[in-house]
Amino acid sequence: MTVFALLGATALWLLYAWLLMAIIASYLSERKGYSEKPGLACGLLLHVVGVIIWLFWPAKPNSKWKTIGPVGRAKSSRPSREEAA
Repeated sequence: MTVFALLGATALWLLYAWLLMAIIASYLSERKGYSEKPGLACGLLLHVVGVIIWLFWPAKPNSKWKTIGPVGRAKSSRPSREEAA
């Protein structure tokens, strides 16, 4: 019975890793100016290779990847509390 329990735990961790790779590939494709669907499909079907593909895939000219960067968000147009005071 212990062997089955260990297999179940390993399968759960592999499932988490598979889903995490799909999420990362989806995020990268959306950030590079494409929709989330190609990244999600690439991440689900190609696992780790899908993330590597999207890291090297060229970004569109007006994408968030080019304007803001790989991580982060745009500054809001509202003044912050410090600027308002």
